[in-house]
Amino acid sequence: MSVKVLVISKYTDYHSTRPEASIFHGLAKCGFKIFIMTRRDSKHAEEFEKSGITVIDYQPAKKFDRKESQYIRKFIIENDIDIVHLFNGKAIINGIRAARGLKVKVVLYRGYAGNINWWDPTAYLKFLHPRVDAIFCNSKGVEDYLRSKLICGKHKAVTINKGHDLHWYDNNPPTNLHKEFGIPEDAFVLINIANNRRMKGIPYLLEALNSLPEEANIHLLLVGRDMDTPENLAILKKGTKEERVHFTGFRNDVLNIVAASDVFVLPSIKGESITKSVIESMSLGTPAIISDIPGNVELVEDGKSGLVFPSKNSNALSVAILKLYNDRELCNRLGNNARKHIAENLSNIQTIEKTAQLYQQLLSI
Repeated sequence: MSVKVLVISKYTDYHSTRPEASIFHGLAKCGFKIFIMTRRDSKHAEEFEKSGITVIDYQPAKKFDRKESQYIRKFIIENDIDIVHLFNGKAIINGIRAARGLKVKVVLYRGYAGNINWWDPTAYLKFLHPRVDAIFCNSKGVEDYLRSKLICGKHKAVTINKGHDLHWYDNNPPTNLHKEFGIPEDAFVLINIANNRRMKGIPYLLEALNSLPEEANIHLLLVGRDMDTPENLAILKKGTKEERVHFTGFRNDVLNIVAASDVFVLPSIKGESITKSVIESMSLGTPAIISDIPGNVELVEDGKSGLVFPSKNSNALSVAILKLYNDRELCNRLGNNARKHIAENLSNIQTIEKTAQLYQQLLSI
């Protein structure tokens, strides 16, 4: 008899949720009976149904609503669901309440380290709730963090990376950066993609840029919302590189821009898992320079598939940038190795296999 899995998640943004969605396409092919509660008006919903997945046009709108949890509970009972897999805050709180007193196994997803504390009452409504059977962690760093917070049942935290398929990146022709952003055709281009938050460490990247030699023909693309904050602009005004930084805002063609760039730079200072934008750049053959925080540091083998520098150290970051600027052969080699690293260590096939193993282990307990 097929294992019945109910997934509750949000799939309206096709690009950002593709790694997650691919898990359930794969599990359906392996014989699992998958039900997904999400909005039907999405491309993913159409593709799910083509894979034989049942899509329920429903998405929890509130965290604390009895009707929400009752609806989910009724579905679990009527369809004899074996496992419920919950991917966001509203799904988690309502899904756990719905599973109360039932035999169904409860699996949560956690994609970043931080903001879970034993003294916070709300933590016991989600990740510290005793009803939870397993927590699907997107990196070893997240698993280690959760195990440090779980008072009992530390084994519940399990690392399963959201893997990627290199074929997703086959048709992303490089953007003409000269035409699009006015960047000199012979410039060495750095790129960072993020919605600006303190944890992203953008000030350290700008300080590193300021310290680069004037003659180094290096430009920086900052792609994402709210990058041009007063704080960031003030840092640039202290140096002479202001005209070499290009704030693009939100873009739908980020993969094309990354494909045209020389190096992806991620100076995050905390709270990351394995950042999707870094995996994407590596999949495109664009090497990454990343900080050594838990989670992301698992992505790159320093000196082999990218470079790693100490977090919050703008001087070390500028040294790493210059290293690749001055050695283009090394830069190209790291890019090629990065693509191989994703194929061998972060493929979606591995994710599907590990998720299937987790489900089977839970049902054998």
